[in-house]
Amino acid sequence: MIRQLYRVLGPEGSRPLHRLLALQSGAAVLQGVAFALLVPVLRALLGPDPAEVWPWLTAFAGCAVAYAVLQGAALSGGFTVGSQLSRVLHRRMADQALRLPLGWFTAGRTAEFSRLAGQNVIQVMSTPAHLLRPFLTSLLTPVTLVAATFFFDVRTAMVLLCCAPVLFAVQWASTAVMRRLDLGRDAAIGESADRVLEYARNQPVLRAFGRTAEGYGALDDALAAEARADRRLIARGLPGLVSFSFATRLVFALLLALGVSWQLDGSLTVPTLLALLVLLVRLIDSVSSAAEAGAGLRIARNTLERLGAVLDEPPFPRPAEPKAPRDATVEFTGVAFRYDGGPPDGAGARPVLSDVSFRLPERSMTALVGPSGAGKTTVAGLIARFRDATEGTVRVGGVDVREIGADELAAHVSLVFQDVYLFDGTIEDNVRIAAPDAGPGELAEAAALSGLDRVIAELPEGWDTKVGEGGARLSGGQRQRVSVARALLKDAPILVLDEATAALDQENEALFAETVRALADRKTLLVVAHRLSTVVDADQILVLEDGRITERGTHGDLVAAGGTYASFWERRARAHGWRLEAARS
Repeated sequence: MIRQLYRVLGPEGSRPLHRLLALQSGAAVLQGVAFALLVPVLRALLGPDPAEVWPWLTAFAGCAVAYAVLQGAALSGGFTVGSQLSRVLHRRMADQALRLPLGWFTAGRTAEFSRLAGQNVIQVMSTPAHLLRPFLTSLLTPVTLVAATFFFDVRTAMVLLCCAPVLFAVQWASTAVMRRLDLGRDAAIGESADRVLEYARNQPVLRAFGRTAEGYGALDDALAAEARADRRLIARGLPGLVSFSFATRLVFALLLALGVSWQLDGSLTVPTLLALLVLLVRLIDSVSSAAEAGAGLRIARNTLERLGAVLDEPPFPRPAEPKAPRDATVEFTGVAFRYDGGPPDGAGARPVLSDVSFRLPERSMTALVGPSGAGKTTVAGLIARFRDATEGTVRVGGVDVREIGADELAAHVSLVFQDVYLFDGTIEDNVRIAAPDAGPGELAEAAALSGLDRVIAELPEGWDTKVGEGGARLSGGQRQRVSVARALLKDAPILVLDEATAALDQENEALFAETVRALADRKTLLVVAHRLSTVVDADQILVLEDGRITERGTHGDLVAAGGTYASFWERRARAHGWRLEAARS
């Protein structure tokens, strides 16, 4: 467990842990020495000349004082180091989050990362004060006592050495069983936590369809599985704990019987026997405490292994000598992509993109259309290097994106996603994330281009309106316009709009189309859209089907060609004339 602790803390967190371990180890050894000194103290008191006790009593008192000093420093240092470790771990996890590719953060991994950074870091924080000290005491104090026994009675020390492997085997077996049960229980707890969170977040959907707690099977099943895991932990783990306790008492009974027999045959004096029995009682108590500390150590070890797994995730490759893009062009050359990272012709998941090649000229507008699941969002993500292409090359400004520094690439590419997330703050706070130092004029221009100025005018608090967690206090269209304004304020030369009109009504969609046409004169635009009304004026339109570019050209060319795009446009034209009428009697 200590090895895993060093692993997740790294060099920065290891230094204070070194000092704490030295203090706790010293206190544990001194405790063993103090108990060992009780043997000559008791032997002198019970012997023919009690006055011989004073040298031993002085040594015992000095050892006890030294132990008290070290133990006090260790107790205080445990809480201090715990808080330091919390800061170090949070910083390391934050740094790791910045190094990992955005594609790593799936919904499940994001939830696990949140649990690790919250509940699990708190568990690690308590380890120095509440787990390391009892663990070291239960390990080093018995070792010290066994070593001291050699000075008083070699036979007793040899019996203890012979019994030690048996106790270790029993403890190891029970620990192995409990560890497997702990892992299963942790998985069940994580699943039930996810289902509770899902249940809380999706109340509107559940209530709309009458799926309350009594009818939501996923939550019921997860809670029932957690209860079964708890019962298994108790039923299968209890015999291991009982067997270890029984083994330690059996060792004490054996030593008691041997001590009495040695006293009866005259090879062991009564004072020495009584003193050794006191020592053995303390030894058995120390060994027994190892079993009590075992549960906490197993949980801590499982937690540290999960933290270590995240911290050991390979970071996104960064160029050794970053290059800067020469302009704002974007070019795909023979790009293929699959989510398992393997070759397109290998076993595993079906390729999302296959042999995709196109070029986005500087200061132009390109539209990317196609059916759902064709790979349009994947194309947008590859430009921003959320992931790397499995094959082929993605270039920005004539430079492979893998050779561009992360900050440089972020400065060149701005994205607007279909799924908008707003941070808990004001509208202005969320827009200014793109450019904290932007002036009032730049903020007003971004609001006007995105249509956010109309939203602000309708809200009593204007720019100071609180959006709530995730933007819950705003409508979907309002959140989308905040997101567009944020991207425009960044003023990157390349702008990718991924279904940016999905939450807009017809009036605001028309306003947005005008904004896009105005931006095409000064930016490289890639517009991913289902609504074809926003792309008819594009300089080029790319049709993506089953991960391949099947058509390309202008709106007029593609309509005349009579292919997939023409079919999309025809269906859109028919739907455009639909209207609702009152039922006739």
